[in-house]
Amino acid sequence: MKARAFQQIDVFTATPYRGNPVAVVLDGSGLSTAEMQHFTHWTNLSECAFVLPPTEAGRAAGADYRVRIFCPGRELPFAGHPTLGTCHAWLEAGGVPVAADVVQECGAGLVRIRREGTFTDGPPPGERTSLRGAATREPAERGGDARLAFAAPPLLRSGPLDEADVALIARGLGIARRDIQAHAWCDNGPTWRGVLLGSAAQVLALRPDAAVLAGLDVGVIGPHPAGNEAAFEVRAFFPGSGGLTEDPVTGSLNAALGQWLIAAGLAPARYVTAQGTVLDRAGRVFVERAADGTVWVGGQSVTCISGQVRL
Repeated sequence: MKARAFQQIDVFTATPYRGNPVAVVLDGSGLSTAEMQHFTHWTNLSECAFVLPPTEAGRAAGADYRVRIFCPGRELPFAGHPTLGTCHAWLEAGGVPVAADVVQECGAGLVRIRREGTFTDGPPPGERTSLRGAATREPAERGGDARLAFAAPPLLRSGPLDEADVALIARGLGIARRDIQAHAWCDNGPTWRGVLLGSAAQVLALRPDAAVLAGLDVGVIGPHPAGNEAAFEVRAFFPGSGGLTEDPVTGSLNAALGQWLIAAGLAPARYVTAQGTVLDRAGRVFVERAADGTVWVGGQSVTCISGQVRL
């Protein structure tokens, strides 16, 4: 065993312990898949990330680091809050990206991550503009609770769900089939099945049946009334060790929902979602489709634990 730098990051919040935590081992070199999986189980968190040097191909393509992401029972090719939490930890530990955006290599390929101020808000304080007009950050400014956003990876599967799935999901959520106003595959690694309800109040009132939804990753979204701080309320349900688990704040789901809903004209090109409300969390996810069609998913992160772990 050796001492390895370790951080636990709360993602999609600027207030510690109100978002979604992820464990980040900043040096995963020499660890086997079994050792990574075992440590992930030990943390008792939804995900754990292990930072590694890029592969040769990844480095050639501009990757700054590689990450392997695990949840209880399996490795994930991609997950949203571990992506932002890992980037936050890497920057805070002194990581300096090769280019303006951080480039993460993971099982789903290369994922671009941009820092606060490139979320179409103009350059943040401390950034300067190069002669070519691109914003560049001074190296001393790293980590902190700045907002980070990742470019949503392409959907592996899209389009409407089978009607049998929709009826099953409605039954599992304890609602009538007519309450589901739209539905789609939202598969970007995690195989989310997304459903749109008529209101945020309906989403918050759900009491899902674990037996009916067993084996399904289900994401539910519904609009808040106009003028609310968040445009939508989101909840995410997936199989867990004790049956059905609800995720506090879910980057991958919000990314896929954004790609689906914006393209379908069911959501504006830029909006904020709230998630984790029923779990006493206050997650806020910023979703935006840029002019080139890229959907960016972002939020703030904060370090809750920093030190070493022996692995």
